[in-house]
Amino acid sequence: DLPEYKAVVSTQSTGKEVQMYQKEVVDGELKVQQMKDEGKDPYDIKKMGEVVDESKAMVPDARNRLRKAVEDLDLLLEDKSSADLPEYKAAQEIRDDVSV
Repeated sequence: DLPEYKAVVSTQSTGKEVQMYQKEVVDGELKVQQMKDEGKDPYDIKKMGEVVDESKAMVPDARNRLRKAVEDLDLLLEDKSSADLPEYKAAQEIRDDVSV
């Protein structure tokens, strides 16, 4: 069923998106510090800082979308009538892997 599939895919992809933005922030902050330590051009450091700020700004939005996707998935998983189906088990595994 399409809505059920959408809830599963949305949760999985949005969870990965949150992780990606968080990694970009950490990596970018390290890069900025490395650039400062190496005495790189202040303009380049500023631009890299702007990239980091953009990633930081995306984290809350991605987390909110993940929270909504998890709520939808939780509603889907409340219906235990299909608990023996492989799709249900896969959805449950995804839910277990995602923290909000």
